[in-house]
Amino acid sequence: MTTDLDLQSAIAALDEYGYDKKVSADLEQARNKQQMGKYIKSLDYSLRRLLILQETVNELVEEKKHQLALQEHVQTYKTKIINLSREFNISYEDVLAIMAELANKK
Repeated sequence: MTTDLDLQSAIAALDEYGYDKKVSADLEQARNKQQMGKYIKSLDYSLRRLLILQETVNELVEEKKHQLALQEHVQTYKTKIINLSREFNISYEDVLAIMAELANKK
């Protein structure tokens, strides 16, 4: 009985170790700062490469922020059009058609 229990405990421990190793050793699986830091340390990059990585990440973060801001502006614009359609009791598509007509006249 004890041998069976010890064997099960050992297998469970190995499974957990394999899971932890997989989760922390792969950047795609990293979900927090600690896991990402552990992965980056495992790469053993020189300071120069870390600085390049930092610059690249900063650029990607700025690009993502810009994309999210554009998306927010589009959503705000759509909301304004919806509010106009409700205010004048016409369909969303009709508001868009009127706006397109006005833009063509200019």
